[in-house]
Amino acid sequence: MVPESGLAPGLYLVATPIGNLADITLRALAVLRGVDRIFCEDIRVTSKLLARYGISTPRALYHDHNAEEVRPAILAALHRGARVALVSDAGTPLISDPGYKLVRAAIAENLPVTAVPGPSAALTALILSGLPPDAFLFAGFLPPRQAARRRALERWASVEASLVFFETTPRLAEALRDMAVTLGNRPAAITRELTKLHEEIRRGGLAELADYYRGEGPPRGEAVIVVAPPTRSEPDQAEVDGRLRRALAKLGVREAAAKVAAETGLRRAELYRRALAIRNGKG
Repeated sequence: MVPESGLAPGLYLVATPIGNLADITLRALAVLRGVDRIFCEDIRVTSKLLARYGISTPRALYHDHNAEEVRPAILAALHRGARVALVSDAGTPLISDPGYKLVRAAIAENLPVTAVPGPSAALTALILSGLPPDAFLFAGFLPPRQAARRRALERWASVEASLVFFETTPRLAEALRDMAVTLGNRPAAITRELTKLHEEIRRGGLAELADYYRGEGPPRGEAVIVVAPPTRSEPDQAEVDGRLRRALAKLGVREAAAKVAAETGLRRAELYRRALAIRNGKG
């Protein structure tokens, strides 16, 4: 049976504005009015949004420091048929906030979970970056220390997709420098204050962007960094022939062509013809 509010019992993951409070969806407002309680990272932040739209729904904290204690109480309320909303300070819940464990626990206990989609800083930055959006990887915040940060970047270096990172602005210049060292001087975009009055989007190579923010000092707020995919460079013919000869020393023509195709991304049929020529002494 659906309650008078029109909302069925369950956990609602509600996206909130990342800047302009007017960016919230009508469905999100209806859910925030209709649930029994709203759990948020910072009551002061969420209260500004609720006050703007005259919403008086009770609210409580759910964040990294109290999640282990509060999660069982939320699950118990859901079992009783409560309607609960989870919001982040800005953007979509679960994107760099503690909501994932709550959702996982609710699913494990066969409790209903519903998403109320809306703004996302990561997606907004991606579409504003001018970089390829067809394939992308969101990697969240990088480690704060240089050695760990570079190891993390090495993990993503060969991924053929645009990379999206969150970063605190005091670490922005250092993070960009490590990206330039680890990933190469790829095209990138830095977005900040998205959808706000002072929205900033700066584009350029990673090395140039690192120099800019090192000279200007850290800006306000938090930043989203979007980095272009790696550029695949085809090896020259001499290198390809060398790879084929080394492979042919141990493998047949078909297997050698397949091996070099996997290494270089070149077409297997062309490599097969070239390997056959080398095997027959014509290459």
